[in-house]
This record gives sequence, structure tokens and C-alpha cells, in this order.
Amino acid sequence: MADEKSKPKSGQSKLDPNVIVLGIVSFLTDVSSEMIFPNIPIFVTSILGAGKEILGLIEGVADSVASIVEIFSGYFSYKFNERKKFVIFGYGLSSFVKLGIAFSTSWWHVLLMRGLERVGKGIRTSPRDAIIAASSTKENRGKAFGIHRAMDTMGAILGPLIAYFLLSSLGTNLAAYQSVFLLALIPAFLAVLVLLIFVKEPKASVAAAKKTPFWQALRELPPNYKGFLKISLLFSLSYFSFAFLIVRAADFGVQLADVLLLYVLFNIVHAITSVPIGSFSDKIGRKKVIAGAFLLYGIICIGFAGIGFGNNWFAAAFLFGLYGVFVAADESVNKAYISDLTEEEKRSMALGAYNSAIGAAYLPASIIAGIIWATFGAPLMFFAAALIAIASGLFLFFSKN
Repeated sequence: MADEKSKPKSGQSKLDPNVIVLGIVSFLTDVSSEMIFPNIPIFVTSILGAGKEILGLIEGVADSVASIVEIFSGYFSYKFNERKKFVIFGYGLSSFVKLGIAFSTSWWHVLLMRGLERVGKGIRTSPRDAIIAASSTKENRGKAFGIHRAMDTMGAILGPLIAYFLLSSLGTNLAAYQSVFLLALIPAFLAVLVLLIFVKEPKASVAAAKKTPFWQALRELPPNYKGFLKISLLFSLSYFSFAFLIVRAADFGVQLADVLLLYVLFNIVHAITSVPIGSFSDKIGRKKVIAGAFLLYGIICIGFAGIGFGNNWFAAAFLFGLYGVFVAADESVNKAYISDLTEEEKRSMALGAYNSAIGAAYLPASIIAGIIWATFGAPLMFFAAALIAIASGLFLFFSKN
């Protein structure tokens, strides 16, 4: 691969201010989001009185909507060559609908607002990643995405901790949750303000975007990108909902009250390792790092199956820490690799197509995983996922992408 052989040139290691500013935007947004969304399950079931099936509907719709929107956002931001405007609109929409969540008094209000919030995420993600890619070079792109991922995750650490201390003081009634959700609007709108003022459309933007039809634009994406996407889709069949890891942790002896500690541990490891892993991919090549991440996920699944780690709190903590390392690689190096494989003018389209395809695969993966768990038990489910992940890692490592 070209990115594996290229060497840094003078001045190319310096990061563009866009990378840092977009990291700050994501940090503030995640502080806001994580003050709200980890509390949605309790808010919907205990405060609003909805059932577990309603909670599943809300989260399922949220994930699906985001995945569907991303490919179209990537295409239209590429077609109209207006990435910053799409990013602003996406972040702005998500911020405004959080106000609706704060004043929700019925589960269907939350369903509507949660879905619209994810529409905002779907609109902003691909063009934002395209700006990061255009604001970096092959020699520092892994580091750039790693920094963005780390700053985003630091927000995911701080947000739930703020909400935890606020709810501990205010109580756990409707008024208390509404107060926390309203306070979460402050960092959300501050993020939009920072974005408006400080993010610049990269000079390397395409001067005149081609008026290529949607399906033709998809077909014109390079073969090595399509090969990577196929292997990533295979891997996605093993990549089920994070909720399964939480449920399995209870089998390992973790008390429900301590689940937040595992969530924070996961995010801390994720934040700490994102930049080193991204920088490591700049040096040895992205494909090797991604293949290694797939193999690591396979090992994690074997651990959650109860093979070689035992069933106890420390085993769960260790596995959640490893999972943080995996996600750090999966969410930053993959985007850098896709950016390397595609041309500037089609990069947002490629990122959007990848995000939509992988996101769409998560839903059946979780459904199949749940059926296997219910029918044959958790160990078989995790072991099956491990086999798929390890096979995907080997396929990628030996592929010609």
C-alpha cells in the first residue's frame, strides 16, 4: 500500500488546526450526549413507565436511522462540495432536538427526538471525517483521527460522571432528569458555536464537484476500497451490541451498580490508546493495525465466552479494557485507511457508504447473537463471534487491498 511505504516529509507531521477544533467540538458534544443517553433506559422505563420492548424500539430506530442517513450525507456533501455546512447542520439539529428530550413526557416523544438526534449524527459524521482527512496527510492521518477519537471519548467519560453527581444531588424523579438534560444543552450549543467560528473548509476541497448520479458514484469507488468493505462487513457479523457485554459482565459477578465503572474504564482506555494506535498505523501501515484489531476482538470474545479468563469482576474489567483498545483502533484507523484508499473528491462518499453499510450490519448481528444466546447459551455466541472475527483478521492481513 502507498501509505505503508510513504515516508514523512518536512512539515507534514504538523496537524492542521481543523483537527484540534473538530476534536473540541466532538468533546463538547459527547459531554452533552453522555449526560443524556446513558440515562435514557432508566428515564424511559422507570420515569415514563414504558416497557423493555419500547426501549429496544427506541435504540433500534436510533441506530438504523443514523446508518441510513450517513451514506446520503456523504454523497450530497461530495456532490455540492459543502462539507462544513453539512457538519454545522448535523450538529445543530442534534443540539436542538435534545431540548425536546428534556421536555418529553411520553415514550413516543423520546422515540421521535432520539431518532431526529441520530439523523443529525448521520448528517454530520461523513463530511466531518472528510474534513479531518483533507486536513491531514498520509503521514499523520492516523494520528489525526486518533486525536479526534480521543477527545470525543474524553467527553464520553466526563458526561456520565457529571450526570451521576447531578442525579445523586437532585434525586431520580422527572424534574431531576429534566434538569440534567437541560444542563446538557450548554456544551451542545457551545460545540456548534466553536464549529461555526473556528473550523475552516480545507483549501484542498474539490473546486467543482462532479454531478455524478448516486449509484454511479458508488460504482466508481476504487476496487481496493470495495475489497476492504467486504471484509469489514464479514467482521461486522461478529460485532454485536455493547449491551451484550454489559449483560455478560453480570454473569461474571459485576453488580448492576458497578456497570458505570466498567463503562468509564472502557472509555478511559479508549481515550488513552486512540492517539498511540493512530500514530502506530502511520508508521507500520493501517491494514496491519486493523487486521490486528479484528484478531484482538476475537480474543476478547473468547474471554467473554469464559475461556481462559474465568468468571469474576477482574476478568470483566480486563476484557472491557481490551475492548477499549479494540474500539480505539476500529473507530480511528479504519477511517484513516478509507481516506488513504480514496480520492479527495469522493472521500466523503466513501466514508458515508462505509458507515452506512457497517451500521446496517450491526442490527442483524445483534439479533442473531441474541437468538444464539437464548437458544444455546452465551459461550457459544461469543465463540462463534470469535471465529468470524479471527477469520476476518486473517482475510484482511493476507488480502491485496
